[in-house]
Amino acid sequence: MSKLYPVGVQNFEKVILGGYEYVDKTALIYELFNTGSYYFLSRPRRFGKSLLLSTLEAYAQGKKELFKGLALEKLEKDWTVYPVLHLDLNTEKYDTEASLENKLELTLKQWEAEYGYNPDEYSVATRFEGVIRRACEQTGHRVVILIDEYDKPMLQAIGNEALQNEYRSTLKAFYGALKSMDGCIRFALLTGVTKFGKVSVFSDLNNLMDISMDDRYVEICGISEKEVHAYFEEDIHALATATGMSYEQACAELKANYDGYHFTENAVGMYNPFSLLNTFAKKKFGSYWFETGTPTYLVELLKLHHYPI
Repeated sequence: MSKLYPVGVQNFEKVILGGYEYVDKTALIYELFNTGSYYFLSRPRRFGKSLLLSTLEAYAQGKKELFKGLALEKLEKDWTVYPVLHLDLNTEKYDTEASLENKLELTLKQWEAEYGYNPDEYSVATRFEGVIRRACEQTGHRVVILIDEYDKPMLQAIGNEALQNEYRSTLKAFYGALKSMDGCIRFALLTGVTKFGKVSVFSDLNNLMDISMDDRYVEICGISEKEVHAYFEEDIHALATATGMSYEQACAELKANYDGYHFTENAVGMYNPFSLLNTFAKKKFGSYWFETGTPTYLVELLKLHHYPI
């Protein structure tokens, strides 16, 4: 049976139950979850951030059976089930004031259906606080909060200052709930493509540990050279055969095309997983990452500052 590559599959449960190839990041996930509380991780798009959050969600929900044969199975003894609040801001086109409100409103309604609603909580921020409090009280466990693409609304509004200010004040209050509800939160991870130092939505949230350029976690997303050879050795040989290259040439070509993301000064280079998996699946080299969509944020930024290309 041919190998299944999880190209574009961002759900951990689907990867495991579907029999897709999974590069085991669970030892790092265990360490992250058990050594701190509040984290921020910035990585390029299509780099596995959503899959990381989905894996953390399955772990926090105590889904032990999904981790069979993975590093975490041996590391975790308790498998405590925590309430998880997972917000994915990736799925909306943020072009009007209402679009962000609607997205938060919809998510809050889903959470309130599970943990109850208080009519005195009127703003998105106070409702978020209320949900965190009730989830903690009802389950007897502190809450795990996962926020995917925290910065998407801000990036989409990069050329529209009024809209960006509007989004900034909404998100600042919303994310501020994380600090005010500290006693009820077990773990929080926010991911995005930009570094939060530049975005004042976090000015109230100074307890976040930024692991974007942290030596301990450089390999938490993406695929290292060691992992390429541990998980995809046969695939490299098949790719070499299909492209008429030698094994060495195929390795060099993969490295030239998809390696080279260094998140700290002397760290190992990380391969872009989306491009790598596409290459093995199609058995040919291509600009897969770039073809998924132009990085609009970058283009808008260049236009904004009249940068001479």
